[in-house]
Amino acid sequence: MDFAIRWARPDAIVNEYELDPDGLAIHRFSRDEEWFRYIFRNRRAVDGLQADIVIGPIANDTIFETLGVISSGFLKPEDAMKLLLIGPEYTQVAIKTDRAAGRLRWLRSDRIPTLDAESRRAEQARYDALFADTLRKIIDGESSFPSADGETR
Repeated sequence: MDFAIRWARPDAIVNEYELDPDGLAIHRFSRDEEWFRYIFRNRRAVDGLQADIVIGPIANDTIFETLGVISSGFLKPEDAMKLLLIGPEYTQVAIKTDRAAGRLRWLRSDRIPTLDAESRRAEQARYDALFADTLRKIIDGESSFPSADGETR
């Protein structure tokens, strides 16, 4: 819901569903290298994962730019991961097969509030500053970087 509120336009409505997972092939990702490789291949229209449902983190807003920078040879994949770990982690569920879609049951729809413009700008400014600092550290070869929760490790 937190993610939906951040991305919703005024008067947005969110549907809630229940899923019966019995007998379905479900693949779960964490925000790690396996997840990154899957996203990287998927953005090139190469899925290759045999699953009815894929559950994992939503890639942050820089995913397309980061993948482009890797493709150009500017960043190593391990450095790109440092950029992709910035910011909060939200989970997405991808229903990949008709079989899985048939296991969904609609529960309800709710109108949700939206994040006000000032809060959205402040959140984006914090993210941009952390992203720029992390990229500078990568370029300068420093070894401590922020984790997903913003703490430096």
